[in-house]
Amino acid sequence: MQGLGIGDVRTAARGAWFFDRIVATGSVVVRRLGEGRAEEIAAHRYLSSPYVTPAGILDASSGRTARACSGRRIVAAQDTTEINFAGRGAARRGLGPGSDGKSPGFFIHPVIAVDAEDEAVIGVVHAQIWTRAGEPVGSRRSRSVADKESGRWIAGTRAAGERLAAARSIVVVADREGDIYSHFAARPPGVDLAVRARHNRALEDGGSLFEAATRWPDLKSTEVRVAPRGPGDKGRTAQVVLRAGTVRIAKPATAERHDPKTLALGLVEVREPAPPPGVTALLWRIVTTLPTDTAAAAAEVVRLYRLRWRIEEVFRAMKADGLRLEDTQVLDAERLFRLSALALGAAVRIIQLVDARDGSSRPMTDVLDGNLLDAVIVIGKTREGKTARQKNSHPLGSLAWLAWIVARYGGWNCYYKPPGPKTMAIGWERFAATLAGFILAQAEALV
Repeated sequence: MQGLGIGDVRTAARGAWFFDRIVATGSVVVRRLGEGRAEEIAAHRYLSSPYVTPAGILDASSGRTARACSGRRIVAAQDTTEINFAGRGAARRGLGPGSDGKSPGFFIHPVIAVDAEDEAVIGVVHAQIWTRAGEPVGSRRSRSVADKESGRWIAGTRAAGERLAAARSIVVVADREGDIYSHFAARPPGVDLAVRARHNRALEDGGSLFEAATRWPDLKSTEVRVAPRGPGDKGRTAQVVLRAGTVRIAKPATAERHDPKTLALGLVEVREPAPPPGVTALLWRIVTTLPTDTAAAAAEVVRLYRLRWRIEEVFRAMKADGLRLEDTQVLDAERLFRLSALALGAAVRIIQLVDARDGSSRPMTDVLDGNLLDAVIVIGKTREGKTARQKNSHPLGSLAWLAWIVARYGGWNCYYKPPGPKTMAIGWERFAATLAGFILAQAEALV
């Protein structure tokens, strides 16, 4: 991945190696990344380099993502996760309190691009990484939204509009924390929003947002897939009823002075009338700038909002269910932020490869430079066997085609169950090493 060391070729190369090792080992514990003390020291030097910044690492990821999103319908999912070092924070330096107000920690707020058609994760668009101040920063009412943590939602939407300008369409989806009046008021041209409502806002006509849907007829009954909540949870399918319409929301007292007095928005209510015994009924109220005038339009809003679960997968891949970022022995805040930027990109890479194992129309260039295609073709042939099952049947140059090669390098035998994250991680390590050796041999042959 280019751009991992601003202005220094050797640092960028070391960053690319570091990134690949995180993917390959499935860990951000530095001593596990290298095969010896020298490589461990090299990783620490990279995290301490003046040529390396979290923004530079994230820009390297977002550049590839922007190219991959060109001409496509994109859902840009944004959310916040916390890395908390409760019980492991005695030696941490430069971190403020986590959400519990006492344990050291920091926060990551990424925007992840998802293909609206095939629901595949495309890549990192943007991210903010920060730690809270240890002292109070003043009254919330006296500060503008840009000076509050809530400003990250507006910044994420703005970044999606700027960096994905070549996309055919962009819908930013967010959970309840993104329900901010100024978020809707400040949305960039060409960007739509679908945000789960948190506030029962006052309407211009004197009613309230949540009451509005009670006056609307049911549009349709449909199924909604509820995403798994963690290991062992397979998720479920909820039978829901949709209602939808338009509302005009009145400006709240907490909004910015320059925000308009009212906003005309769509509202889709998703209600589960008969949940299974012992299960809390599903109830989503999605406020949106998308059309809501038909049953089909309302159902599309729900489908696009549901793609928010993909960013939750990224968080799980970064944390306890994957790279275990909270277990890292890196102590200094700035170095932690750099490591987190790498971990975010690595978590997305692992998910992309696992997604593609069953077939994907996405191109290989989502994760690998296109100028490497000829080299991948050559080394990919060495992974094929004699039987039909041992042939790579995916379209050449597709992400599925690349994932098949990586899985074979990871030891998958083309039979039995599909390759999982660990197989993909091992395969990526071996594939990347083979690819690097092949390119080096070609370069030496030309000398």
